Amino acid sequence: MSFATDSPVHSSSSDDFAALIDAELEVGSSGSSPDEQDNEEEEVDADSDDDNGDDEEDDSNDDLNDHRNKRCKTEKLDDLEGPQGSTSQGLIEEKLEVSLNKDTCTHPGSFGQMCILCGQRVDDESGVTFGYIHKGLRLGNDEIVRLRSTDMKNLLRHKKLYLVLDLDHTLLNSTQLNHLTAEEEYLKGQSDSLQDVSKGSLFMLEFMHMMTKLRPFVRTFLKEASEMFEMYIYTMGDRPYALEMAKLLDPKKEYFNGRVISRDDGTLKHQKGLDVVLGQDSAVVILDDTENAWTKHKDNLILMERYHFFASSCRQFGFDCKSLSQLKSDESEPDGALASILKILRQIHLIFFDELDSDLASRDVRQVLKTVRKEVLKDCKIVFSRVFPTKFQPENHLLWKMAEQLGATCSTETDSSVTHVVSMDAGTEKSRWAVKENKFLVHPRWIEAANFFWQKQPEENFPVRQTKNQ
Repeated sequence: MSFATDSPVHSSSSDDFAALIDAELEVGSSGSSPDEQDNEEEEVDADSDDDNGDDEEDDSNDDLNDHRNKRCKTEKLDDLEGPQGSTSQGLIEEKLEVSLNKDTCTHPGSFGQMCILCGQRVDDESGVTFGYIHKGLRLGNDEIVRLRSTDMKNLLRHKKLYLVLDLDHTLLNSTQLNHLTAEEEYLKGQSDSLQDVSKGSLFMLEFMHMMTKLRPFVRTFLKEASEMFEMYIYTMGDRPYALEMAKLLDPKKEYFNGRVISRDDGTLKHQKGLDVVLGQDSAVVILDDTENAWTKHKDNLILMERYHFFASSCRQFGFDCKSLSQLKSDESEPDGALASILKILRQIHLIFFDELDSDLASRDVRQVLKTVRKEVLKDCKIVFSRVFPTKFQPENHLLWKMAEQLGATCSTETDSSVTHVVSMDAGTEKSRWAVKENKFLVHPRWIEAANFFWQKQPEENFPVRQTKNQ
């Protein structure tokens, strides 16, 4: 960023430095992204999460000493209510009346190494960068806490929580054009117009050399979820890709309002974190297909079933099978993953706001998630048969832990109280016992499906076959 000689900083008629910052950040309040101003044109590899992001550098201006003793008076965040009940984008409309004297300003944040209140040079690198809100914006830890608290109160008044959404394999699937197989060439003739993306679901982005397919039900999902949540996009793709996908999902900028976070905005490599989300952890729900991306926030996570529309997506995850595009098929709109998860989100929202006795501000959505999850298999007692490796402690296995998180009771021995035997081979002793005693005999995928859909699945859809060597 550079300042013109007739900017408020150099003008004798200037009230204070805050006026300049308000003007500079006006784009943040209107929902525009910093990258859209730069008009960057870049090629993006959508299939890889390891592409190097683009470094962005901000110019700073140190000639601000003439304004040290001026005062800024701005609106209180508590009184701000945007169209979606959020104050996240009004970061610089501070609630404080602050002396611009360098000895009294606490420097709550910086903008291009200048304090957002007094204009003094700030060399302290503490805090968190919020470049997706405006390029060069860094907020101190105390200011982040204050903003989160203010935004939380405002959001709760509107009966909303936060929803952080992954892109790839959760809301959509993308592939490079040169990765399309011969069986997928027909897709090029079926792509939808980019002139009005709100009516389409398959887009050929030739300027990025890629094709993107939106997951069925995604537009209804976003519309209805936006009534219950303030939503963020958070992807491990780079920023230009994230912004292009946001345009396809939210062409009218109704849902995300600039809250688009890419790997370029994160603080940890190959990880996602809520430190760059201006929402309290206790009110955030995350939808993502990759559990390992959220090692610090697994209690906030709803794990999504991956959407594999293109063949390259199946290959990426090692599946030797036909993709949906190769089969000329797709997920069901009413019964697919997003429709199922929307029901769960409604349930979580209802419990959080209407069914808890505690004070609203002290409620924790992570506890609600655990409660809802434990209802899925709560009446099931499960015995596993030859699912775990020999000498492996069964209670440490992922499936055992998953079943318990879903409310099931797990055991190593059969008895009359057992309801399900989980096995990959119908010929084992416990499998035969299940058939004899009229118990359910299901494949391990039955538990995995219940975990994805947060609903007990029909046992008959997960049969167990006898292996050939039995």
